[in-house]
Amino acid sequence: MALYLIGDVQGCDGPLQRLLDDIAFSPSRDTLVVLGDLVNRGPASADVLRRMQRLGASARSLLGNHDLHLLGVIHGARKAGRKDTLASVLEAPDRDAMLDWLRQQHMALHQTIGGDDLLMVHAGVLPQWSVGDTLSLAAEVEAVLRGPALSEFLQTMYGNEPAQWNDALTGDARLRVIVNALTRLRFCTREGMMEFETKDGAGAAPEGYMPWFDVPGRRTAAATVACGHWSTLGWVSRPDLLSTDTGCVWGGCLSAVRIGATPQERELIQVKCPQARKPG
Repeated sequence: MALYLIGDVQGCDGPLQRLLDDIAFSPSRDTLVVLGDLVNRGPASADVLRRMQRLGASARSLLGNHDLHLLGVIHGARKAGRKDTLASVLEAPDRDAMLDWLRQQHMALHQTIGGDDLLMVHAGVLPQWSVGDTLSLAAEVEAVLRGPALSEFLQTMYGNEPAQWNDALTGDARLRVIVNALTRLRFCTREGMMEFETKDGAGAAPEGYMPWFDVPGRRTAAATVACGHWSTLGWVSRPDLLSTDTGCVWGGCLSAVRIGATPQERELIQVKCPQARKPG
């Protein structure tokens, strides 16, 4: 059995198929986790969702900002933007089945492998959160996504405030901070104040900010945190971090990481992707 983590697919079904072929993925033997952003920007979002559904219990996905945006568009919380490529899902006869599957996916996942923690999120983790905190807070959002209040939640999901976690937060503000940290975070301060405008690489941090994974004293530092989301950061492999978004939709690569007997045993497998979207 093997565990594979795959970075942002973003509607690029052809590269996903080639990557699964290259790793000889077997649904009866192996497990796959896509680290968020299955859809949007690329040409075949519906095909990606259908492929994931066909893989059954062997395949899971984290929910990225683009996946949540798709739910927001479906429920009228946002209109599809001019750069969105969601029509293949919005107009599909099996749209409801795809969206039911999507809302059952995860905001964070965790496995203990060889006695070590592997924490999987789409974007990042605030420095105040432990592994247990992250999973508990993710579960709060998952419960809403899977429940009868989904539409009401999506109406209030968008926005940058509050920009900092506080244990006393409740209601919509609490859920918004959790969503923003897990699906949008790149830079924050030592105190966990988030910044959402800067999308360049790790060296482009605004004054007073730093990449979330470099905050001193981060409570998840003893775990390996696997994430996607940050294509300008690209592939990073270090004991406490696996960054897997290697810019497939921009003409980079789609990356899979095979996890071995511990999170430190890693094999990188990549396929080159045609450029589906020009930056900007």
